[in-house]
Amino acid sequence: MAVGFGTSGVRGLVSELTDRECVLYARAFWGHARAQGAPGRVVLAGDLRSSTPRLLRAVAHAIVREGGTPEFCGFIPTPALAHHARQSGVAGVMVTGSHIPDDRNGLKFYLPRGEILKADEAAISATYAALAAAGELEEEWAAAFDPAGMFRPEVADELPPPDATAAAAYERRYRDFFPPGCLAGKRVVLYEHSTVSRDCLGRLLEHLGARVVRVGRADRFIPVDTEAVENPEQLAAWVRAEGADALVSADGDGDRPLVVDEQGRQVRGDLLGLLTARYLRADVVVAPVSCTTALELCGAFRRVVRTRIGSPYVVAALEAAVRAGARRAVGFEANGGVLLGSDLSGEVPGTHLTALPTRDAALPVLAVLHAAGRRALRVSQLARALPARFTASGLLRPFPRETGHALVERLAAGGVAAAQQFWGTTFGEVRAVDFTDGARVTFAGGDIVHIRPSGNAPEFRVYTEAATPEAAEANNVRARQWICRQVASMPSPPAAPTP
Repeated sequence: MAVGFGTSGVRGLVSELTDRECVLYARAFWGHARAQGAPGRVVLAGDLRSSTPRLLRAVAHAIVREGGTPEFCGFIPTPALAHHARQSGVAGVMVTGSHIPDDRNGLKFYLPRGEILKADEAAISATYAALAAAGELEEEWAAAFDPAGMFRPEVADELPPPDATAAAAYERRYRDFFPPGCLAGKRVVLYEHSTVSRDCLGRLLEHLGARVVRVGRADRFIPVDTEAVENPEQLAAWVRAEGADALVSADGDGDRPLVVDEQGRQVRGDLLGLLTARYLRADVVVAPVSCTTALELCGAFRRVVRTRIGSPYVVAALEAAVRAGARRAVGFEANGGVLLGSDLSGEVPGTHLTALPTRDAALPVLAVLHAAGRRALRVSQLARALPARFTASGLLRPFPRETGHALVERLAAGGVAAAQQFWGTTFGEVRAVDFTDGARVTFAGGDIVHIRPSGNAPEFRVYTEAATPEAAEANNVRARQWICRQVASMPSPPAAPTP
């Protein structure tokens, strides 16, 4: 797994994210941020994986050596760091690998205006390449590292004490927006695991009146992927044992929500995003092509914009929507993370949410629980009121990225005819194929299969959509089995999927 930009930030194996690599990327970003007018202060935060403190120290060291002033905000959610950076008008770096395993990590970069876009990534990558090529010519920097690329003992600075301002401002953002006591009477299970948002999310729920039951807190990092939950039976058992209205959680860095309804069934991320956009009375909604078509079918929004997968594409489309006159622009991704492109007024006169165009898990969790409560509905009933389109996602790993790209390219070269040859006997007649991101095949019966290689990991994503959740899940298993058969003749085929 080479270090580099994927769908959202720089990621790589911890063994490859040496101190030197982190310094090079931090210097490249800092130079770009300064060129964009960022002031000398930069805010830093991280998630709870084991390698995060080391990477934070490397980034802080690079900023100091380049003349900047790092402010360590502690181990807090990515959206809390992003909110603080935006409100303060400074650049920011979040050390996180999000939902990927503990042997991987990454860096997410924020300019004063918000999350970096693809053009920023290109500029940072070019500067990184130039710095890496200079290598040993920069004698002062080269002397800081040992042959393995790690800081020599006398160089490794400690992080400054954490400043609690960012975390407090993030919690205040939602304490002030939602009506006081709006979750009174709700019994909510909080699956804490190792998400960095576990403490602030619990405090928010309790402040709004919910009775919170905390479960599953872990000292080691657990890579919870909200699009491919690995322990659904355990989550459902916790809900039943507590007689809860819902179970909630988030991924490692707190920007992807997890909600399980009172019946023990996960509410898919794109449905959470749709419900949140409706709760916020959005006029324009932006979502990647992988999200449910219930977004269009529900008829709740003036305009729907579809993008490639990855938060930079959603952010760019939100910015374009606001420039075009959208007053309440809301975006979300299939993982459920919600992005705000506009400042929004709240239900209570005088309350508002400032724009936060980066993924956030707290907003959809609180919005869906409140939306259900004020309509006297259970969470499952709220979701069932939407058009009957259900999505499922699956993951094949390890899966060579080259193999995944080759598979999509074969479909792209042949179009509908190739899709029919590949999928016809399994799913029926092919109606259309969309290559906006990966290959999204729509069949005459209405079912959809969308395949896509990961942008930054040896993984292969499979998304399916159907008229029932059972059909969507069954189709996902069949699609993954089909993919495994296609590559079975290769030297190192991927592991077979788990239904």
